[in-house]
Amino acid sequence: MTGTARPVAVLFDRDGTLIHDVPYNADPDLVRPMPYAAEALRLLHAEGIATGVVSNQSGIGRGLLTADQVRRVNARVDALLGPFGTWEVCPHRPAAGCTCRKPEPGLVLRAAHRLGVRPRDCAVIGDIGADLLAARAAGAHGVIVPTLATRWDEYADEPDAAPDILTAVQSLLSIGPDQEQAGGGPS
Repeated sequence: MTGTARPVAVLFDRDGTLIHDVPYNADPDLVRPMPYAAEALRLLHAEGIATGVVSNQSGIGRGLLTADQVRRVNARVDALLGPFGTWEVCPHRPAAGCTCRKPEPGLVLRAAHRLGVRPRDCAVIGDIGADLLAARAAGAHGVIVPTLATRWDEYADEPDAAPDILTAVQSLLSIGPDQEQAGGGPS
């Protein structure tokens, strides 16, 4: 992976990244973590790295979900994988023209602000191109973890792609000064 500094915070997309994507999920009992998600979050917490979630939830704007249902699903994710320092959700429909819906930078900027860090000190891990675009628009580092739902053109030439969430986190943590101390650089 490319990058110049170890992140101070890592922000995650929810559906397809942290948990299996169940479209417009209103049922906390359907929450299933993605492979290696628990290990990735344990590693970040052990390293003292702040974490947050940035998630488009257009089902609210479409009238398919309530904000309370999304909060209950998020609470289940938090119980299984957290704690997360912030949850930033865009409830708008895609055509609403808001500045928070990924690929716009609003969710990433809000999450960084709430965590008390600069966006450029954040990494965003997601499963689709909109996650990368939101990260870049906010000045953060984006990493894509493709799934079967990810279009090939969203990651074919992407230098910051990882086969799973744990590999993505391990790569992010090996960036920067710690890499040289571990024998990777000149002494």
